[in-house]
Amino acid sequence: MSESGCFHCGLPVPSETHYKVSIQGAERAMCCPGCQAVAEAIVDGGMEDYYQYRTEPAEQGRELVPDFLQQSLAYDLDAVQDSFVRHHESEQGDLREADLILEGITCAACIWLNERHIAALAGVKSVAVNYSTRRARIEWNNDQIKLSEILEAITRIGYLAHPYDPSRQQQLLEDERKQQLRRLGLAGVLGMQVMMIAVALYLGDFFGMEAQFEKFFYWISLGLTLPVMLYSAQPFFRTAIRDIKHGQAGMDVPVSIGISVAFAGSIWSTFNGYGEVYYDSVVMFVFFLLTGRYFELVARKRSSESSDTLVRAVPAVATRIDNDAESLITVAELNVGDVVRVKPGETFPADGVVIEGRSSIDESLLTGESMPIPVEVGRTVIGGSINIESPLLIKLEKIGQDTILSGVLRLLERAQTEKPRITKLADKTAAWFVLAVLVLAVSVASYWWSEGVTTWLPITIAVLVVTCPCALSLATPTAVTAATSRLTSQGLLTTRGHALETLAKASHFIFDKTGTLTEGKLELIKVEILSDASKKECLDWAAALELSSEHPVARALCNAAEASVIVASDVVNIPGAGLTGKISGKIFSIGTPAYISETTQASLPEQQLNRLREQGHTVVVLADENQCHAVFSLGDRLREDATQLISQLKSSGRKVVLLSGDHSQAVARVAEQVGIDEWQAECLPADKLSFVKALQNKGAIVAMIGDGINDAPVLAAAEVSIAMASGTQLAAVSADMLLLSNDLTAISEGRSTAQRMLLIIKQNLIWAIAYNTLALPAAALGYVAPWMAAIGMSASSLFVVGNALRLLRKSTK
Repeated sequence: MSESGCFHCGLPVPSETHYKVSIQGAERAMCCPGCQAVAEAIVDGGMEDYYQYRTEPAEQGRELVPDFLQQSLAYDLDAVQDSFVRHHESEQGDLREADLILEGITCAACIWLNERHIAALAGVKSVAVNYSTRRARIEWNNDQIKLSEILEAITRIGYLAHPYDPSRQQQLLEDERKQQLRRLGLAGVLGMQVMMIAVALYLGDFFGMEAQFEKFFYWISLGLTLPVMLYSAQPFFRTAIRDIKHGQAGMDVPVSIGISVAFAGSIWSTFNGYGEVYYDSVVMFVFFLLTGRYFELVARKRSSESSDTLVRAVPAVATRIDNDAESLITVAELNVGDVVRVKPGETFPADGVVIEGRSSIDESLLTGESMPIPVEVGRTVIGGSINIESPLLIKLEKIGQDTILSGVLRLLERAQTEKPRITKLADKTAAWFVLAVLVLAVSVASYWWSEGVTTWLPITIAVLVVTCPCALSLATPTAVTAATSRLTSQGLLTTRGHALETLAKASHFIFDKTGTLTEGKLELIKVEILSDASKKECLDWAAALELSSEHPVARALCNAAEASVIVASDVVNIPGAGLTGKISGKIFSIGTPAYISETTQASLPEQQLNRLREQGHTVVVLADENQCHAVFSLGDRLREDATQLISQLKSSGRKVVLLSGDHSQAVARVAEQVGIDEWQAECLPADKLSFVKALQNKGAIVAMIGDGINDAPVLAAAEVSIAMASGTQLAAVSADMLLLSNDLTAISEGRSTAQRMLLIIKQNLIWAIAYNTLALPAAALGYVAPWMAAIGMSASSLFVVGNALRLLRKSTK
């Protein structure tokens, strides 16, 4: 074969390719990934001599590549990636992130193998796989590695990956369920026949049986057990072979060894006409293990239904209005700026603003709010919400990955793939557990063999089968997935893996006032003019300065001001204090009285300020460099369930503190209304941060609940943080949890659910450890029959999964 051509097929090797395979002690050049894949398969299969004795080059590798690898190249196209890949601008290069579905996952060892294998690829920045949903979140540098190469790498270790699609995932789960039922049904039907024969053989041991009948029953049992081994038990053997090939001892390795040893020993006895047979144990192993996995599949499907329901909320098609003509198109074809008509009962295809019509919408799927929300022209609607009453015309503002629903799904998936500390510990323990079991099984077999005990084989089988490392691995991910799904349905979205674990342990709950305990919908109550300027001029100046701010005070002033062409330049925002900028060449400032006193030479009207403060109003002052022009008095309504939330937290023994940048009279009034004893007013962001740090230095675990840009630093500093969904984007990014609904008691429900989650995780771990601690010695001493081992292992996994599913029920606390 010419060195200038492909060593496999003989075609020329393009100069820009770098595909090589080590064959016969040398690196051989390949022309394409197809030839590389085929050549590696030949070498890995021990058939390297093929290249020494062949008479002509093989067919071109491209023609032999599996269809999946051919199709995966399409996923490198930007047009295809637009629907499921997220782009991140970075100095490191073209960073991209996507969610993939992994097929072939059977236990925690599969997760470990995939995470380690993918993370080792050059260009992959991070990878996290969710055991419950089989979803992998992968971030990579597209300048160094392509998505098709990642998919191909996953295929090479025996798994199949493809972009996450909710309908396809549901179809895969349904296909898996049906296939498991077929395997389970075959094992059950044939297993009953084998068990009836086994009863006859057991009775024959007591009452006697002629040798020819005993041998006949052996052969009948072999014939009935063989289909169970070849079909029903196939998943165990396939996974075990894959794990061994990659140097990984997964849960199916000891199971497969146990089944194989029992079956091989039974065949030996059948052919030789004497000895014990274990066909009944084999079919029972397979039947009970398949039963456990079937119920585990059903439980996984149920615990992840919340996120899948959110994904399926977006319709497949939409009615687009173009030049007064309606056309039905797929949602993927929509663009920003398109106008769509949404009829009563239909779902909004993306985020947009109402430009015609009046109706009410149902956002319960996203926020947990059961009451319809009235909408009219100018109102923003969220993709996935349902129109209830009348047709609406919507102008789309965000589509695809940019919608609020997509953002919520990304945060939810991130929380479920990030592993809490207790999960990582359990995974490490389970990884070594299987190896320890294999060593113990060999030791037990050697000991009983050397002692001349004839039952050494069933004892060894029982040791291999009775252990349940999957219970250790399932203990935490099933509980975390169930808890996050439960809270998502209640309108409390978990965005970080550690959030629930930390929330359960929080000792102090710190609240902001405006937009958190209050509705954050400040209204301008009164304007007191202090200069020759008119009320309209003062409102225009204030609105010009506040235009770029997202604070509730800014929104209230902008709403109160009429349409104005006045523009402020060089605006500087001091979070928690105020803003300063230029209007028509003159410097103006607006903010708290303390801020005006520090930044201007104007004298404050203390008498008027005190009077307004005593009324509990929020006071904002407008001034230029030398003179105060106006005092704005704003009021806010307390959230209806704020008092109930504070009462629930205090009754559970938690310390509750109110920190606000507002003046003391307003803060004191709110604190008294909700029942908070400890509060601080006129807090700058630095003051809030210092307060939290001081508590943390004393050993407190702080949960911060806030809304607004001035809360972002303290949200980031707290051990666990919750941001109101109506808050600024920066606050939401800094938070570990998001309150999507208007129900503050969801926070109390979240704390209760988090505590239940930790309790259930501890129960699961204690059960798994106790079960294995008792079952292993009992099996090694010969007190556990093989069939008992199979039942014990399946029951252990089912207990863990069933216990975790209790989190889906509402807390009674």
